[in-house]
Amino acid sequence: MSYGFVGLGTLGAKLAANLLAGGIALKVYDLNAEAVAKAEALGAAAATSVADAAAGADALITCLPSPAASEAVVAGPDGAFAHMSSGATWIEMSTLGVDDIKRLSALADEHGVKTLEAPLTGGVHRAVSGEMTILAGGDDEVLAAHRPLLELMSAQIVHMGPIGSASLIKVISNMLCLIDLVAAGEALSLAKAGGLDLGKAYEAITASSGNSREFEDWAPVILNGSLNTGFTLDLGLKDLGFVSDLGREHGVPLKLSSLVEQLFVKARAKHGGSAWTPHVVKMMEEETGLNLRADGFPDVIPKD
Repeated sequence: MSYGFVGLGTLGAKLAANLLAGGIALKVYDLNAEAVAKAEALGAAAATSVADAAAGADALITCLPSPAASEAVVAGPDGAFAHMSSGATWIEMSTLGVDDIKRLSALADEHGVKTLEAPLTGGVHRAVSGEMTILAGGDDEVLAAHRPLLELMSAQIVHMGPIGSASLIKVISNMLCLIDLVAAGEALSLAKAGGLDLGKAYEAITASSGNSREFEDWAPVILNGSLNTGFTLDLGLKDLGFVSDLGREHGVPLKLSSLVEQLFVKARAKHGGSAWTPHVVKMMEEETGLNLRADGFPDVIPKD
């Protein structure tokens, strides 16, 4: 099959590289010409536009930062759907709201285009080695047709059900992740205030019932001071906004996630939306005067 790929950002560039290494023929497009050139160096063909990437492809993969960006790429006379062949598939790997993916999938149907939602989870650092998990939503036969492609980008594929189900569980997963980040900051602050060695505290927590995948991954860059999770406050607030919307829609009182969202709003006002998510923990340091640093921890998330 031939594939187009739009969106070569932090995650998309790594996914495209995995596909190219696996022998997939890709035609790529991104507003960042440098990102396109890097993909070309790995064997991709460069598209001149979204329409050029989509035209004639058996499937178009998109990996974009927001629902608005996805809609801008696929909708309208210059969008991908207008230029894709009937029977082709749109593989959406961005994190969208449930209503967004359902609405855009319906628009794809109007153009004779199938939809497969395939957001990823597990940490961007695992994308390099193809070890993220894909949360799939869509028809069984559509997933089966593109499973070999998806397996080049992931260690596990979980088919959640129809369109919308993957976006829902992705938002829930990110909610837990961001709550855990705030909890990690509070835990490290309490350990520091109580006089514990934070390196030993990390060792103890990761060997205890209080451990989590996010603590293992994100606490090291907090303790190092780089705060580089590869995930920004803006992206975190986008996901927490989805969570709030879903809570209201389904009548579920999400009290803890609402408190975390308020902390993220405050952190963004103080440090800017492009700052890494652990700036919500840095804000705790600034409020308490505690220095959450320990020797021997890396400036990027450790790779498994």
